[in-house]
Amino acid sequence: MRIINKLLKVKVFWLLLISAEADWPKFRGPTGQGIWNCPGLPLKIDSPKKVWEHKINGGYSGITVKDGKVYTMDRPENKNLERILCFDEKSGELIWEHQYEANYKGLSYDVGPRASVTIFNGKAFTFGAIGHMHCLDKNNGKVIWSKDSREAFGAKRPTWGFASSPAPWNKSIIYQTGSSSGGYIALDPLTGSKLWSGSDDPAGYATPVFIKHSGNEMMLAWTPENVRGMSPENGEVLWSFPYKIKYGVSIAMPIYHENVVLVCGYWHGSRALLLNEDGTSVKLLWEDQENIRGLMAQPIQKDGLVYLLDRTNGLSCFEIRTGKKHWDDSKSHTVTPSGRNPQATLVWAHDGERQDRALILNANGELLSVTLNKEGFEIHSRSQITGKTWAHPAYNEGHIFARTDKQIVCWKLNPQN
Repeated sequence: MRIINKLLKVKVFWLLLISAEADWPKFRGPTGQGIWNCPGLPLKIDSPKKVWEHKINGGYSGITVKDGKVYTMDRPENKNLERILCFDEKSGELIWEHQYEANYKGLSYDVGPRASVTIFNGKAFTFGAIGHMHCLDKNNGKVIWSKDSREAFGAKRPTWGFASSPAPWNKSIIYQTGSSSGGYIALDPLTGSKLWSGSDDPAGYATPVFIKHSGNEMMLAWTPENVRGMSPENGEVLWSFPYKIKYGVSIAMPIYHENVVLVCGYWHGSRALLLNEDGTSVKLLWEDQENIRGLMAQPIQKDGLVYLLDRTNGLSCFEIRTGKKHWDDSKSHTVTPSGRNPQATLVWAHDGERQDRALILNANGELLSVTLNKEGFEIHSRSQITGKTWAHPAYNEGHIFARTDKQIVCWKLNPQN
């Protein structure tokens, strides 16, 4: 009986864990690493079923999902406005919207907001392309607090607009503002008051990453001028590695694996840094300025292998510790079309024991189910679910939520269940 009770407790624990991770409350999912636990999802997704669609306007803002609600941002065409939108997860009905003035004058790629809505402690946190910060009640859209980061903190908009999503940590929400008083600013989620500011770098586009190194919490920050390790508790810069990037395009989030920090840029390629034991310094492990170059697409990592949409060579695989490249898709570009700025979103789709399958939404709006390993990749299915898109989708309970500049859609990926 004691053993049975113990097994029941373990089962309940895992059910609670799965339930807690079922939603997609922030950019790239619950862990921020682009991992979706999807038991029962077939490897071959032949006939996904459209559940609903709803008209929206332009924007690159990704989609987030929490407690039966779906969130994104857009910009009504030819209007100096931004909107925060909330839909019902099951029906697609618009539950609430909040709009405010946002003058896009001088902004390149001015179709709409970039950052995803972050759901944290019952609130929706947003960061507009021009620098507007909002904290809303996630259920009804009521404004709890709002700030113009340029006026409140001296934020300096990067060339292509603020794109780093609000990053929750402990009892704070962290923004990359590029302010003269601090490149990163942590706010009290309840009041919007400043808790700390740190770094003196200009704003880039990468959302910060939180890791544990030697038992200590650390925030990995990639800016147009440096790769930095910072304390998320007080903003102190723990270490810094110079990496000045042409046009300031530090976009993809850093990857951390077994003391190695990786950033993948285009103009000057990728860098892998080795953290020392106490997390106070780094040294360069390797760099590759010709063959491993990313841009917008977020790489994914498993067992020390990184899968990257290289701007020139297409989908590629290399070792995080050595930079040794195993393969690429340069001959055919079968995953996503080649071009000046190729784009696709890569997410691991874990189905029980199967841990090598990824879902890829490419720039043409095709959803691919793909297995990835050291030897190569295999495409098992390809389904058209949207028109052209650069926005990051969300995954939840057997569904994908994706968007274009005209609509947001929900598809059930396994209609048999």
